[in-house]
Amino acid sequence: MLEALHIENFALIDRLDLQLQPGLNVLTGETGAGKSILLDAIDAVLGGKASQRLVRTGTRKAVVVAHFTLTPFLKTWLESQNIEAKGPVLVCSREITAGKSNLRSRFRLNEASVNKPQMEALRPLLVEITAQGQTMLVGSSDRQREWLDGYGGERLLRQRQQVAEQYEAATQARQTLERRRKFEAERLQQLDLFEYQARELNAANLDDPQELDQLIQEAQRLSHSVELQQQSYQVYQ
Repeated sequence: MLEALHIENFALIDRLDLQLQPGLNVLTGETGAGKSILLDAIDAVLGGKASQRLVRTGTRKAVVVAHFTLTPFLKTWLESQNIEAKGPVLVCSREITAGKSNLRSRFRLNEASVNKPQMEALRPLLVEITAQGQTMLVGSSDRQREWLDGYGGERLLRQRQQVAEQYEAATQARQTLERRRKFEAERLQQLDLFEYQARELNAANLDDPQELDQLIQEAQRLSHSVELQQQSYQVYQ
């Protein structure tokens, strides 16, 4: 769960530190009070699209830091990304720096630099942002499987990781086997062609050393016969 949120120079917010309690937390306020900005901040820190409007007017850098409870499943995911798990929380942060004509972003997980695709992969494991009329992900079989595996604890998650690695290795082995089978089939096909050509050459009885000269003479004779036919046809006309 989200435990704390720290915001600096984000949209209209100068500075905000929000502590959340276990269970249900409700944020209320009038229109324009900034409720949506908090959701934008959570979206941004987890890989959402950045824009100039996210950096507070008059400043150059916006900062969002979110603290999440570190579950066994998240710990396993961090290990798969070679990121050290520090303490009982996972710290996600993003800095958005506004230049004259562009934006620069920097993501971190537990102070380790990560890229946007990694944050996008981590996002569904941490939060689910929905609005009125949107279908909840409760019916998603993938999400149900993630929740069910999460109840199995760290041991089950490690076993699942091992199964995934073995499945990937088996898939690569099958692909390698298929490539070798294809290569062998092509080799046998080429061998059949060579054997056919060898039989044709043997049947041609090319042992006579004078055969090449004879063929050249025959070709010349045939070429002259064509010329004679053409000349005869012209005389006939």
